[in-house]
Amino acid sequence: MTDTLLAAFKRIMSMSDAQTSLIQFAFYGAYFCLALPAALFIRKHSYKSGVILGLCLYATGAILFMPAAKAASYGFYLVAIYIMAGGCSVLETTANPYILSMGAPETATRRLNIAQAFNPIGSILGILMSKYFILSDISLYSISGTYMTLGLVLVGILILMLLAKMPAGQDTAGKSLALAPVFRRLMGNKRYRRGVIAQFFYVGAQIGIWSFTIRIVMQELAIDEASASSIYLVSIIGFCLSRFVYTWLMKYFQPTRLLLFGAAMSMACTAVVICTAGSGWPLVVALILISVFMSLMFPTIYGLALEQVEKPNCGGHPGDAKIGASGLIMAILGGAVLTPLQGVLSDRFSIHLSYIVPLICFVVVLWYALYINFQNTKTK
Repeated sequence: MTDTLLAAFKRIMSMSDAQTSLIQFAFYGAYFCLALPAALFIRKHSYKSGVILGLCLYATGAILFMPAAKAASYGFYLVAIYIMAGGCSVLETTANPYILSMGAPETATRRLNIAQAFNPIGSILGILMSKYFILSDISLYSISGTYMTLGLVLVGILILMLLAKMPAGQDTAGKSLALAPVFRRLMGNKRYRRGVIAQFFYVGAQIGIWSFTIRIVMQELAIDEASASSIYLVSIIGFCLSRFVYTWLMKYFQPTRLLLFGAAMSMACTAVVICTAGSGWPLVVALILISVFMSLMFPTIYGLALEQVEKPNCGGHPGDAKIGASGLIMAILGGAVLTPLQGVLSDRFSIHLSYIVPLICFVVVLWYALYINFQNTKTK
């Protein structure tokens, strides 16, 4: 839903692409700021406590959209988005290592891909809500009413989670909060350190591509926001379905090989978007295919980066994954930093040329995939 807000605010408040991209700066900036505190919180308390805290912040931020509409203040909306995204950050920092802990380490990356394959289903619902309740009648109150409803649904989920009995997960780290030794071990782990860099650039690519999908489709096909959101919906459906396909393929191919393939194909499709301005449907199809090919990247980079952080023979220690997970969630800052850069390029040159930012990002993901493949070959 947040990705569609850029097109909505551009229409309502006559903003530039750089100004509307502040929405993503607030959203993914919150991920960066809240990830480490969330990791410390769940390390001291429990995974369930992290889920409850995340839902509280998420619901609060969504409900604050209504007073933001009454104030008619873009700044107020950014504050509400920041609080809401802070809740998302806490939830993701909690859920990902929780899932990794629920089984054999050998299948952890595949398990996380299975779990995250369901995330785009929420994205599809969000786009449908945006299409029919926000973009079909663009106004501050259509935006705020939709988010207010989401906030009330979250309150219901919060009540259910308070009553739910959740598995404890495997945790041998105790309640110690000594961070300096953990940071030293993590920074000494090249696979993890480079994984954080790759995650930063991948998220920057994903958010940049999706943030400007509606705008570039409107321009290429000469249609309005609501119609263009249907193309965005197709992209997310492709993203969702391909995650299930990638997860199935991991039974037969190493995750690193699939990451290498996805990065190379994403680069090729992004290059088509840059070089075929005005071509109409060929450009739109390439734009959709980027989502299809990049869908495995976040959970795969995440799983590969954390693969060795708790192995003593790799310099790791039990419990390091929780803090390591926060670093990978903080890397979502890429969406906050690189999306405004893409917005500036769009305003200064063209929206097509701005896609050079995601192209460079996919080059970094390709570099990480090649590094891991080399390391695996070297180990054998």
